[in-house]
Amino acid sequence: MRNPQSPWHKSVELQIPFHDLDPLEICWHGHYVRYFEIARAALLQTIDYDYPEMRASGYAWPVIELFIRYAQPLRYRQRVNIEAFLTEWENRLKIEYLARDADSGKRLTRGYTVQVAVDMRTREMCLESPAILAEKLGAK
Repeated sequence: MRNPQSPWHKSVELQIPFHDLDPLEICWHGHYVRYFEIARAALLQTIDYDYPEMRASGYAWPVIELFIRYAQPLRYRQRVNIEAFLTEWENRLKIEYLARDADSGKRLTRGYTVQVAVDMRTREMCLESPAILAEKLGAK
C-alpha cells in the first residue's frame, strides 16, 4: 500500500474500550473493521455522500475487498487516530486507513477497503462510479 495522498481525508480519534479486548487483553483483530468503518463514514460525510445519501441516490456501495496489516496491537484505553483517505473513485471507492497512537503518532495498523456501486433498481454492479459521486467530489 502506498502512502495515501488524497484531497479527501478524515481523521477520527477513538479510545479502545474494555469490551473490545480478547483473552490476551489486546484489541480483538475483528474490531479493526468497525474502527475503519467509523473513519470511512466520517470521510463520506465530508463529501455529503454517506450511506443515507448513497441510498437516496439509488446506489448501494458494498465492500468487496478488505485488507488489514497489523503492526502493533491496540490496548485498553489507548487513544488511537484512524485516518481515512479516499484514493480511488472513478470505477470504485478505495479508501485507505492508517491507525496511529494519538499520543506518540506511532503507526499501529494500516489497511484499505474497496467498494463498488450497485444500482439498487437492477441489482447490477456498475463498471464506473455513478455521476453523483463525481458531483459530490467536485463540490468539495
